[in-house]
Formats: sequence, structure tokens, C-alpha cells
Amino acid sequence: MSDPDYRKSLEFALGVPFSDGNDVQLLHNGDAIFPAMLRAIDAAQHTVDFETFVYWKGDIARQFAESLAARAKAGVTVRVLLDAFGAKEMEPELAKLMQSAGCELRWFRPLSTWRAWQTDKRTHRKILVCDNLVGFTGGVGIADEWTGDARNADEWRDTHCQVRGLALLGLRAAFLDNWNEAGDWLFEQAPETQSEPAGDIAVQVIRSSSTIGWTDITGLMRNLVALSQRRLYITTAYLVLEPQLIDLLCAAADRGVDVRILAPGKQTDSRFSQLAGQPHYARLMDCGVQLFLYQQTLLHCKLIALDESVSCIGSANLNRRSLGKDEECCIVTISERLNGELVQQFEKDCAQATALQPAAWQNRGWLEKAKEKIATLVVEQV
Repeated sequence: MSDPDYRKSLEFALGVPFSDGNDVQLLHNGDAIFPAMLRAIDAAQHTVDFETFVYWKGDIARQFAESLAARAKAGVTVRVLLDAFGAKEMEPELAKLMQSAGCELRWFRPLSTWRAWQTDKRTHRKILVCDNLVGFTGGVGIADEWTGDARNADEWRDTHCQVRGLALLGLRAAFLDNWNEAGDWLFEQAPETQSEPAGDIAVQVIRSSSTIGWTDITGLMRNLVALSQRRLYITTAYLVLEPQLIDLLCAAADRGVDVRILAPGKQTDSRFSQLAGQPHYARLMDCGVQLFLYQQTLLHCKLIALDESVSCIGSANLNRRSLGKDEECCIVTISERLNGELVQQFEKDCAQATALQPAAWQNRGWLEKAKEKIATLVVEQV
């Protein structure tokens, strides 16, 4: 397929057009991600819109709070949206610091016993847009666990991206979608600065809202797998596949696509989720899908490299929560350069992973298999 064919197929399937004229830069691990985000905040002159799921404790959490507070004191409109569950470990004094400086801070779906049905549906989006000129999205949370360069178990492995260009309209719309649910409606007729063309990359911004069953992220993932012709490299922090996606992955491998999936190994922040996904590993390997388990540290990336030019970067994992419950945001790019960089990083990550072998996997202990059966009973939660 040609680049226009990928573009038309995804636009037709998802109903979301690509925008041309964007620049996208990959940022791997905290040493590259956090300085870039903080520079963008510090340089903002008009608006900062920031949304995240994880906002925990530590030096980096304080640095972000101080930078956001400083811009608010300088007269910049700063809006901060935190998920009430994901950011519940945040130090209260940091929220007070931002609010006292003039930041507008909202909590997405505060935990409440009388609205228990919302407790399980969170915003997992990670979005930062400054002055409508530069934005960021990906997998990183605001916590010391993400600092460093994935050199050891204390430095988690993740990827974010920096975006300039018209795709920022989609990222900011994803932010406003959740911001407006969390409080009074925000409508700006004419922002002081507007996104302008900044490069040569076509970008599609896909967001999904927590619902039951089908979401646009589900459609995106299924279509990316179905469109693959030669290569499909997937990195995910949680691998708990739905039956239809398993069928599509097997069909891709059957038609000769080089399908590889990289997931966390022994270092994971959700062993239960890992157990729930493991019963499907055997079928995937039988179909010809290659599975790798990352060993260096905790793997938190959400990345897809498809054939030679299509890539997907964002907050969505290949698990039931991302596909059907949580608010997510991903960008799809058409760029040989970006795709090549993701493939190179994927191969680098796989060099620090263990390749699963079908025979050895089948011989895993009975206790492990028993744990898997228990985990699959509540698979919808993971």
C-alpha cells in the first residue's frame, strides 16, 4: 500500500481526517521527555493546557508544579486536569501551590460512593499543549519512576512525542473534551495564538471516551493490524487482548506479516494484568507472532510501527481498559523517518528482552497456569 492508501483507509474507517504540515519528534525516557515538556511550559506566553493520569510524588512532580505555578503568576492561563484516581497519591501541597498561584486545577471524576459507576472509567490521556504552538502526548506519567534513561529498575522505559503544527488542534480538543466534563464549559472564540504548519508529517489524532464495548481506539488498533502488509511491531505496557484482535494478529502473521509484540517481563506494575493476558500467548506464537518480554526495567510504552511509514504513539495499551473503558488519546503519523526511528528503538528494546519460545512456554508451571485462570475471571478490569 502507498501512503495515500493508508491515509484514506484510516480516514474512512475512523471518520477522522489527517492534518498535514506537522513536525513530530520522538522523546525516549525521562531524561529527554521531562526537560522538553518543562521548557515548553516555561516558554508559554498565553496558555498551558495539561492533562495526565499519573501525578505522584517526588522531585519531578514538584518541578512541574513549580513551573506551572510560575507561568500562572506571570499571567499565563494555566489549566491542569488530573485524574482523581491516577493522581490520588499526589502531595496535597503541590495542588495548593498551583492553585494559589492562579492555576485552574480540576479533578476528573472525583471518587464517590454514590457515583460508583464512574470510578472504573478514568482519563488515561497524557496531553500538554502550550500556546497552541507545541504539544506533547505519549505514555509518561509525572513521577520520579519515569526519570532517568531506563538504565535500571528505578528508571522506567517510556516514550513521548513532541508535536508542532495543525495536529495540535486535535490534541487540544482532546484536552477540552475532558476539561469541560470536569467543570464549567470552556469556549474560546479566538485563541491569542493559533497552530500553524510546522513540518511535512501527516498526523491523525484519535481519542476515545470511556464507554461499554466499541471505541475509536478499538477501531484504530483493529484497523492498524488489518492494514499491515510487511511489518507490525507493537510495544505495550499491558497485553490483554480481545478475541477479535487476536484473530486479526493471527491473520496478519498468516499472510506473511512480520508481527512482533514487546510487553513487560518480570518487572511490571500489574502482575494481575500480566496473568490475565498470558493464556493467549500460546495461540499467538502458534500463529507465528513473535513475543518478547522486556527485562531491563518496567516497560510503559504504547507504540506501533506499521510497514515502512505508519506509526502510532499515545496513551492506549493493548488491554481491555484502553480499548473499552478509559479516555485515551493517540496520534497516527505517516512518515518514513518517524517509522524508521520507532523500528530502531523497538529493536534496541528487544535486545534487552527475552524472546518467548513456544515449547518452553507450554511447560511453565501449574501454579502459574492456575494464577492465570483466576486472573481471566475478571479480565474486563485489566
